[in-house]
Amino acid sequence: MQKIIALIVAAGRGSRFGEGTPKQYHLLHGKMILTHTVETFLSHPDITAVKVVIHPDDVELYEEAVKGLDVLPHCFGGKDRQESVRFGLEAIEKEKPEFVLIHDAARPFVSHQVISNVIAPLGNKQGVVPVIPVTDTIKKVAVGSNTVAYTIDRSVLWRAQTPQGFVYKDILISSKKTRKMKLTDDASAAEACGIKVVTVNGSTTNIKITTLEDLEMANKGDLGAMVKVGAGFDVHAFTEGEEVTLCGVKIPYEKALLGHSDADVALHALADAIYGAIGGGDIGMHFPPSDERWKGADSSIFVRHAVDMVREKRGQIINADITIICEAPKIGEYRAEMVGKVSLMLGIPETSVNVKGTTTEGLGFTGRGEGIAAKAVVSVLA
Repeated sequence: MQKIIALIVAAGRGSRFGEGTPKQYHLLHGKMILTHTVETFLSHPDITAVKVVIHPDDVELYEEAVKGLDVLPHCFGGKDRQESVRFGLEAIEKEKPEFVLIHDAARPFVSHQVISNVIAPLGNKQGVVPVIPVTDTIKKVAVGSNTVAYTIDRSVLWRAQTPQGFVYKDILISSKKTRKMKLTDDASAAEACGIKVVTVNGSTTNIKITTLEDLEMANKGDLGAMVKVGAGFDVHAFTEGEEVTLCGVKIPYEKALLGHSDADVALHALADAIYGAIGGGDIGMHFPPSDERWKGADSSIFVRHAVDMVREKRGQIINADITIICEAPKIGEYRAEMVGKVSLMLGIPETSVNVKGTTTEGLGFTGRGEGIAAKAVVSVLA
């Protein structure tokens, strides 16, 4: 399996953000901006590890931002972003990654889809940049005046975003060779060293929080945003086997659950609850059981797809409550692990996730031990 490390650049001081706490440590929907960013990369199935480049003055803030998250030890940045990236690349050399994705900490709305778009074409000595088209008319204004010199053809202009992906060895060499140049992004270093750079689809929601106004708008969400609630319910019958998977946790048992995917009945209910909150249909619409691609699939894929749909709508999941209904197996000793896995998938604190088990007192198909049912309720600010 290819080793991909996400390098999150969080050493900036945010000069356009004003005095005080750097922007990456300000709260966005109750969590630090950096926390949102790190959690998104940690929860992506193709990312091997995450390393954050920070400022020496921010150690305490950083430790609070990544508390409980499985990240590589941080490293310190330099005098500007370009030097910070180089220091970060040098710091992960011992990890021997094949590829690296370099991302700005202040882009907390990056989706799994954009990350996957960047990963897909990696290799063959080429860099990858997510872009979106320029939609405004662009004017060239004469230096020292307010007179328009001419209008620029916007059809050839694209706005670059992060993460930007590279073959690790290529971008490490490029960052060293261009250390004396003034560059505005990582792809520029690759281009300057003759490395081909290709573009993939970015997202208009993958905004960079630069000013206090940006943060205020992000915290408010879209105008007219409101809390919406979705409910999900699912059932799977028992079949022969030795374990069941619930909330991503494998539990030894005398039977297994029957299903086209891994039959994680709890995550199926959770995904449907998320889809329900945003009017996004259900699992069957997005991952039809007739499609062989999803045979035996990890059900976290379905949940992450639903989470990405929320993010594409500039929404934020607030909390999730999951009820697992069965006589056996008992889930008590696995509850904490389930909460942790769901928290990571949804990008919300563990305190905002609840998983509980109940029985039907011997009544119905679950009472007869024929299968497991699950229901979930999710609230979303959207």
